[in-house]
Amino acid sequence: MAAPEHVPSPGVRRTTLDAGSTRLSALICVPADTAPRATVVALHGGGTGAAYFDGRAHPALSLLTLGARLGYAVVALDRPGYGSSAAALPEGQCLAEQVTTVTTALEDLAARHDVGAGLFLLAHSYGGSLALTAAAGPAGPGYLGVDVSGCGHRFAPGTGRDGGGDGRGGGRAAHWKKYWGPLRLYPDGTFSSGGLMQPMPPRESDDTPHWPDRFPHVAARVRTPVRLTFAEHEQWWCHDDDSLGEIAALFVNAPRVVVERHLRAGHNISLGATARAYHLKALAFLEECLAAAPVPAAAER
Repeated sequence: MAAPEHVPSPGVRRTTLDAGSTRLSALICVPADTAPRATVVALHGGGTGAAYFDGRAHPALSLLTLGARLGYAVVALDRPGYGSSAAALPEGQCLAEQVTTVTTALEDLAARHDVGAGLFLLAHSYGGSLALTAAAGPAGPGYLGVDVSGCGHRFAPGTGRDGGGDGRGGGRAAHWKKYWGPLRLYPDGTFSSGGLMQPMPPRESDDTPHWPDRFPHVAARVRTPVRLTFAEHEQWWCHDDDSLGEIAALFVNAPRVVVERHLRAGHNISLGATARAYHLKALAFLEECLAAAPVPAAAER
């Protein structure tokens, strides 16, 4: 039996964006009675999809509806190899290719929609690698800021990606726990929500272990404000105090760097019971980025 599809929250609709050689599906939610002040572009992690940012287990979980109520347009993309592009890209794309594809899709977004003051990248896990790499590129300074959760600079011991074994100790349940943490962190109905999980494309999976080697070079080229969040029960990445200090120090050219922990949450923060708190903090960071952005000369006059 096929898994049920995601049913978007009220006010959220499906759309597609031209990404050059393919089209990317997305979920979009916009303010009801006003133009958006800015646009949040949400990039999901590996093995999920755009629905990650529209959690239906509880009305408070959806980033899309919350952002729209606060005056922002929110666009959650299905990254290359997910959603509508899965058939055209069954193997997925490596990180560099995804940056090109997503950047092209965002150009289409800006050409066809009012994006307000600009684009703000909010990303999770592998999507965080994509967001930071995009922000480190030539178009990076054009983003208002980058907010990333569940993406660090060094894999935690026991993940199978740290050189310390295959990460399968304890069996399937232990591997599952690395992604989710304790079940009590998630509202009832989280794991029966339709369209939540999708297969991780092979090329993306093969690319993932190389991220710690790339992180320092990417971080050094980011020139926009950055906020990184690690869940209290994060098990994929090192996030002890020394590690958080190391991460912040790598962003040598970013005008502002914030590194935080989020209490009572597992790796998939945006689906947990404290998702609303995380989303509000991320949107507060966007507010601060808007306040710090240079005022256009025409506006000053």
